[in-house]
Amino acid sequence: MLLLSLIVLSTTGYGWGKVSQLDSGLRGNIDINNERDSPDGATDILLIGNDSRTDAQGNPLPDEVLRELRASQGGGHLTDTMILLRIPDNGKRARAVSFPRDTMVDMGEFGENKLNSALNRKRVAKREELEAQGITDEKKLSRLSEKAGKEFLMETIEDFAGVTIEHYAEVNLLGFYKLTEVVGGVKVCLKNPVDDPYSGADFSAGVHTLSKGDALAFVRQRHGLPRGDLDRIVRQQVFMSGLAKKMLSAGMLSNPGKLNELIKALQDSITLDKNWDVLSFAKQMQGMAAGDIEFYTIPVEMNGPSSGLDAEPDEVKRFVDNLLLSQRKREQAQRDAEQAQELRAETEVNVYNASGVSGLAGRVLQDLAAEGFDSGAAANAESMMSDSVVRYASDTEQAAKLAASDLGGVPVEASEDVPAGSVSVYLGDDYAGPGTREFAGEGAVRLDGTAQAQDSETDPSTGKQPITAGGVRCVN
Repeated sequence: MLLLSLIVLSTTGYGWGKVSQLDSGLRGNIDINNERDSPDGATDILLIGNDSRTDAQGNPLPDEVLRELRASQGGGHLTDTMILLRIPDNGKRARAVSFPRDTMVDMGEFGENKLNSALNRKRVAKREELEAQGITDEKKLSRLSEKAGKEFLMETIEDFAGVTIEHYAEVNLLGFYKLTEVVGGVKVCLKNPVDDPYSGADFSAGVHTLSKGDALAFVRQRHGLPRGDLDRIVRQQVFMSGLAKKMLSAGMLSNPGKLNELIKALQDSITLDKNWDVLSFAKQMQGMAAGDIEFYTIPVEMNGPSSGLDAEPDEVKRFVDNLLLSQRKREQAQRDAEQAQELRAETEVNVYNASGVSGLAGRVLQDLAAEGFDSGAAANAESMMSDSVVRYASDTEQAAKLAASDLGGVPVEASEDVPAGSVSVYLGDDYAGPGTREFAGEGAVRLDGTAQAQDSETDPSTGKQPITAGGVRCVN
């Protein structure tokens, strides 16, 4: 949610003044050791949703607020929502990877346990250690034990996922409640009606706009869902994507009052590590849109409704690493496509019909112009040819390869007769590419690699395309 807020603030007319206002109210809340320098070309952020019954300053919430939250006085030390946010150094696209709370992981000194217990196990152990040393000051005990627990959770996920976590952020129940209130609710869609007394979720099937207590109930429900916590994660992801869409809407961007409310809600709900330079991070995020954030879940195997989830550490590491790798491939493919289009636009193409098929040169020239080439001449060749060829000058070899690819794989060759800055296409008897038939149909697929990269990976948790802010997906 902090990421989404920074995107919003960075694109408003109030810009850096609002980011600075947010920064001054957030910085230095969590004293943890995270002075890490990742070599993988990405910034990794651990986003934690805790069940704390306190505000961002650690003050207990009054009973009337807890009733609004539909929460009891219990809880506070379980990390039921854990998301690793991977942002490449260019800041153009982000991948959010959820770690199910019941995933069984190796915790070293504590053995194999559910992931959501890591923070509390270390917190309790550290507190007992400090008390054995004679420390009795409650504030010091709480601060040092919480610090140890958060650092241990970061280290556990780092070892499990094979990443280096640079930053840590937490949001509590109250903060989530306030944020949904500020944006006026988030649209969700349910496949089936639900009535869960544990979370308070009581909704009919269909589309709902949820905020405050209803929103909390929606994202907290796991009882009664076909896949338990895995379906709850899907709910959290669709809700966050909807929140992104709502926060980036014109109603938020053009409303100074709403932006001020957003700042206040964030300051009341989110705590960050003390080393996080929010202003620099916001500048890195400029240009990112809500649709550029995709949500995934690590590959796990269910063993039953109440038992832990199995996950193979090597498979998880490969999955998390491949998300960044595939992103780099897509970005490189995009850069290659842009360069190819620039090259086409700079190159004049002349087409010569050496096949005897009437009108073929003109149709092929039109096809190449549609691909972005500068149109030259369309004429008959001086003599018939059995084999097609694209001839190029000393400065147009790459452009000739693009033209050859656009035409279905025609051979290329250098020629001193081709003017600088141009290519010459000779259509022989063997030519069977675009332009050979006069009817409207699907365009040819280029073979230069620019159309090969997929828009997104498949989420192994659902077998579907990842959740984004592009629409409202109906969920269990």
